[in-house]
Amino acid sequence: MEILAFGVQSDEKPLMEKAFAGHHEVRCLDVFLNEDTAPIAAGYEIISTSVNATLNNHVLQTLAAGGTHLIAQRSTGFNNIDLEVAERLGLTVARVSYYSPYSVAEFAWTLAMAVNRRIVRASNRTRDFDFRLDGLMGRDLRGRTVGVLGTGKIGEAFTRIAHGFGMKLLGWDIAENPACVDLGMKYVDKERLLTEADLISLHVPLLPATEHIVGSAALRTMKDDAILVNSSRGGLIDTKALVSELREGRFTGVGLDVYEAEAGLFFLDKSLDVVEDDTLARLVTFPNVLVTSHQAYYTVDAVSQIIETTVANVLDYQAGRRSENVLVPFAPKS
Repeated sequence: MEILAFGVQSDEKPLMEKAFAGHHEVRCLDVFLNEDTAPIAAGYEIISTSVNATLNNHVLQTLAAGGTHLIAQRSTGFNNIDLEVAERLGLTVARVSYYSPYSVAEFAWTLAMAVNRRIVRASNRTRDFDFRLDGLMGRDLRGRTVGVLGTGKIGEAFTRIAHGFGMKLLGWDIAENPACVDLGMKYVDKERLLTEADLISLHVPLLPATEHIVGSAALRTMKDDAILVNSSRGGLIDTKALVSELREGRFTGVGLDVYEAEAGLFFLDKSLDVVEDDTLARLVTFPNVLVTSHQAYYTVDAVSQIIETTVANVLDYQAGRRSENVLVPFAPKS
């Protein structure tokens, strides 16, 4: 059987082919699944999608009509999939419920350190042989307060690094993580965390309850010289409200690996196009903002785990097994 995989990066392709070898052939496409590309899947019982795929009613209808039965998404998040429609159509949906939390946690700290120590500005200057230090002053993090919104596996890994820096630890989540408590984390309400933290990092999933969890009111609560990092999902931050605060000269730095309207932009080369997203265009002009294109997970360790789990999801589907990765249960084939 041949598996059709959408949105496969060039670095990812050899890992995909190697992982599926001995099980199935895999056809890797660099295009993302959306309403325009969905017809390509006709005749494929099993497809694999990336985090920026569009799996709305129209796309799912197209997939079902073309004979697709399994959608194996190569990500933990699944807010891009209409699960109710998938279930109604009899489509099985699986995801990757776990991969290296260190990949994302370490990258979140990379963003935090880069904006704190003005690394991008310094690098650009030295390329022009400008070796002045004006405007490059950062702050020691030791002794300052970090606020971690979401203390699951990734939040815990992020907290361990913060503990290594010698920071005061504040956390917020629906349930306390004993490992974080052992590190000295104090769980507080979200408002107190936002008010007291010098550095805030987001590690919660994007759900209706967490959409714009950092909105205009939350942003106004934060310290004027705070650092904000988001390596989870773009929809956690109200970007227009963030731009408004940045225009007022607030925040030491903002590091974003995700953006709420990133679909159709991230993972693509838009360097020769006119970007019509005015909010993103304004966001990247701020000297204290660093935006990367959803690459926090992108290590050989994490991507290998993601692909291996995707292979396992395919084999489980074919054997009629159900694991924790299944979002929509197996449906009998017609």
